[in-house]
Amino acid sequence: MCGQENKKMTIQDTVEILTNECIQLRQELRTIKNISEKEKIVLKHIKCYSEINNHINDFPKGLEWFNVPVGLSITQDLAGKIIVLDFFTYCCINCMHILPDLCALETKYSIQDGLIVIGVHSAKFSNEKDSGKILSAIQRYNIAHPVINDNKLSMWRNLGVNCWPTLIILGPKGQPLFVLMGEGHRDELFIYTKVAINYFKSLKQISNHNIPLSPAHHLLPVRENVLRFPSKIQTFLNGNYEKIVISDTGNNRIVVMKLGGFVEHIIGGQSSGFRDGGFDEARFNAPQGICVLNNSIYVADTENHAIRLIDLEKKIVTTVVGTGSQGHDYVGGKFGKEQALSSPWDVAIYHHNQNEETVPIVLIAIAGTHQIWALFLKDTFWWKKKEYKAGTCAAIVGNGKEENRNNAYPHAASLAQPSGLAVAQELQSVFFADSESSSIRKIHLQDGKVTGVAGGDKNPADLHKFGDVDGVKYSVKLQHPLGVAWDSSKNIIYVADTYNHKIKIVDVAGKCETLCGDGKPTKSHTFDEPSGLAVLPKTNALLIADTNNHCIKMLDRNDGSITTISIEFPGSTSSKAEKVFNFDTELSNKNAKLKLFLAVKFDSDVKLNPDAPQSWMINSLPDTWSAKASTDVIGSPIILTAPEENSESKILITLNLITCKTDQCIPKKIDVIFIVKRNSAAPNAVEESKQLKIN
Repeated sequence: MCGQENKKMTIQDTVEILTNECIQLRQELRTIKNISEKEKIVLKHIKCYSEINNHINDFPKGLEWFNVPVGLSITQDLAGKIIVLDFFTYCCINCMHILPDLCALETKYSIQDGLIVIGVHSAKFSNEKDSGKILSAIQRYNIAHPVINDNKLSMWRNLGVNCWPTLIILGPKGQPLFVLMGEGHRDELFIYTKVAINYFKSLKQISNHNIPLSPAHHLLPVRENVLRFPSKIQTFLNGNYEKIVISDTGNNRIVVMKLGGFVEHIIGGQSSGFRDGGFDEARFNAPQGICVLNNSIYVADTENHAIRLIDLEKKIVTTVVGTGSQGHDYVGGKFGKEQALSSPWDVAIYHHNQNEETVPIVLIAIAGTHQIWALFLKDTFWWKKKEYKAGTCAAIVGNGKEENRNNAYPHAASLAQPSGLAVAQELQSVFFADSESSSIRKIHLQDGKVTGVAGGDKNPADLHKFGDVDGVKYSVKLQHPLGVAWDSSKNIIYVADTYNHKIKIVDVAGKCETLCGDGKPTKSHTFDEPSGLAVLPKTNALLIADTNNHCIKMLDRNDGSITTISIEFPGSTSSKAEKVFNFDTELSNKNAKLKLFLAVKFDSDVKLNPDAPQSWMINSLPDTWSAKASTDVIGSPIILTAPEENSESKILITLNLITCKTDQCIPKKIDVIFIVKRNSAAPNAVEESKQLKIN
């Protein structure tokens, strides 16, 4: 292009030509081993494009920014910087894969060195245009660089971007230098940045001025007794007791608790890592899917690209598959830790009938390569009598292309970021949430045939047929579902329709209807990007991981009521509250109800953070009483039912608050004690509204 006339060339033309030339440049670089020779070729390319007088337009006015106190300008704030524009959408697994590359680049080259990364969020789904959802994603993925919400795709269109992710590297005057499409360009990214900074420094065009950042991480302070972005949930029976396993993704840990809310095990730490060992020393990195086999829990340790095994008896964690780094294998077949994976997102146990015995197989939704893999725990004869040795892990469904293509042959089918698994053992099938095609699909585990159930489009290449429409099969429209659960008692699939903030029911014929959720993400009865589901068969309830509300909710399938489970972490009830409020009330000594409303008021400029979890839990209640509430959000009613009795009762309610002043957020713990006196003259139904004034 350097020798071409470009006076009439648009910025889209420049980016298109540059995209093709960068493809050729990468191919050339991969044939050269000598670093110096590579740098000479890159420098020649930079000199060519730095002379072209065609700069990109500045960021559009009026768009919302994150991680900076004010919006930025290319011509002013970023003048003299090498700018990496990361066009991404937060649902995209390929976009997630380049975040570690960008983080490593920012660690090597600071803003003062002359580099800045700007995330340009360009939404695929309508839900992703919402700034509140983008803020949650920024926190969830620990993105520290500035991000702009390009909700109308104006920058996307102006530059002719056509895929997620796309990186456009700009020179110090805003001139395009490089275009990288897709993932897997870490080496090129580093050499391009190094040569560009050095070259423009030699021309004295690099500025070392700082750009103030204001990362959003303070909105969710690290606390041991709250969940952060819980993603998946499972249940299992321990004797006659139902227990719950939670993938506490934002805290990089697995939580095992009793149905009543008491936490028995916390496995892993709040800091991310890749370490085996005891429950305290083991480390995960954004774990997602979990499944239980006997006394063991298999974990899809997503950002470690591994399958981990939790032994509840020995209380240790071991790695059973994965190297700790992202792989690009589409076939597999290696043993254990020799087999690299790419973003495992969910796991499920299927019991395969083989020679009159049952052989357990761990099915794995591999979002990164758009496939279903299997970990064979015993020597197994699979479809067409192919033998898999115990300990091997291999792809069993999907060719790796990102499509919604069904097929009678499993390796000819194409999936689109499978993110949730639900085994229907009696049907010898597994249902999966195919998130990027917004559909629910089915694998017939007798032969590997893949069929559609509900959602998506008949055109397998069209991954943009999403919405919020109940119906049958292709008339159904979902929006990026992430979770599924099979209910064998009703022969239905529960679906976490994540970006519609709803829970839906799909039967085996593909008929879909909304069960609950009004589509508006709030902290009341409805949901905010729910992503995990589990059935409690004995209790006749459905558990829901309400991810962006940082809690687990329970739907009573008998009366349709929804409550938030109060989780009692070890030490949380005994730790000292900062303030204690004491109240007295009277209630009839017959069967009676007490409804409590608690409101918090501060006498300074401190306020509750609306983006952080504000919750309460009942820490002390007489055994003969029962409690019910629509939610654990402050200000919502707490309804207590008391039996016929004359004795005085004490009720202890603990409020866990996140309070903020300017840019600092501090957790506070408040205890509220009600002494309830019972007598025949008191009413059967009492409402108490209390305002809690806090300094």
